[in-house]
Amino acid sequence: MNKKLTINIDEAIYEGLHRKIGRGHISRFIEDLARPFVLPEDMETAYLEMAQDEEREQEALEWSEGVIGDVAGEAR
Repeated sequence: MNKKLTINIDEAIYEGLHRKIGRGHISRFIEDLARPFVLPEDMETAYLEMAQDEEREQEALEWSEGVIGDVAGEAR
């Protein structure tokens, strides 16, 4: 899921981003730059940490059990 973020930057940087990166590609460019600084490098470790969050796991289980009925009667 994407979230909208509003940032303030120098006008010259803004124009350079549009010129070099191109309109419609700036968000991805900034995301790719920021990703290594804010997300764990080891995905396996990250998933293990998430699995240890019992409240989150219970919510995920309840959600998945709730939606299973949505597709039970559909033709394949």
